Amino acid sequence: MSLWHAPDLSLRWWPVFLRNLLVWRKLAVPSVLANIAEPLIWLIAFGYGLGALVGQVQLGDTQVPYLVFLASGSICMSAMNAASFEALYSAFSRMHVQKTWSGILNAPVSLDNVVVAEMLWAAYKAVFTVTAILIVMMALGISTSPKLAMVWLVLAGAGITFSSMALIFNALAKGYDFFNYYFTLFLTPMMFLSGVFFPRDQLPPLLRVVSDWLPLTNAVELVRPLFMDRWPEAPLRHLAVLATYAVVAFWLALVLTRRRFRS
Repeated sequence: MSLWHAPDLSLRWWPVFLRNLLVWRKLAVPSVLANIAEPLIWLIAFGYGLGALVGQVQLGDTQVPYLVFLASGSICMSAMNAASFEALYSAFSRMHVQKTWSGILNAPVSLDNVVVAEMLWAAYKAVFTVTAILIVMMALGISTSPKLAMVWLVLAGAGITFSSMALIFNALAKGYDFFNYYFTLFLTPMMFLSGVFFPRDQLPPLLRVVSDWLPLTNAVELVRPLFMDRWPEAPLRHLAVLATYAVVAFWLALVLTRRRFRS
């Protein structure tokens, strides 16, 4: 059968997802603290520190407090990082180091179901992380917009997108050091080009064009207006970009994972 055949999916991904959840429960508290500590440090240091110097940020015809600007971008960055770390380091440990995937495949569970379970589990971890961060942001009064309820849906989709992309590198990796390429050459530049820390209007025209099509940019463009109690402009375009990345990346990750296990 071709490596590119349609995904062989059923509800048998659920026990794999549940297995990851039950294992994670033992380390839930330190995991949550580790996931929310760094973004909150960024928010406090830059939002309150640098924000006191910057004051307001001009977005189109609207003045936005820098703290709100940074919070809405950093929560998207947190979703990206949480999904990526889980679909890289944790998934690689289960696949290659601990041989958990090989053990699961002895049961009547297809490899495709294992991959989709890992993708959804990483997305779940991203949603769990941003939920904790969002609660802190609301407690600090950064935003109290009722439209924040939509942030969960957007970041759940972003979590699926970034976990699917990370699983491509998981399938290619021979060791943990390989992931440095992904973080250094892709995630870090995207973090600075996607309007998380400063308006994208400040970018040179060519970089602005590149930035328009980055998945993190489109997540930020959907989330930031919700923090400002406004609806996003061109939401269908941004959702379509995220969905395209998710579908293409998941299919490629599936093909590469099949090739790895076949060899």
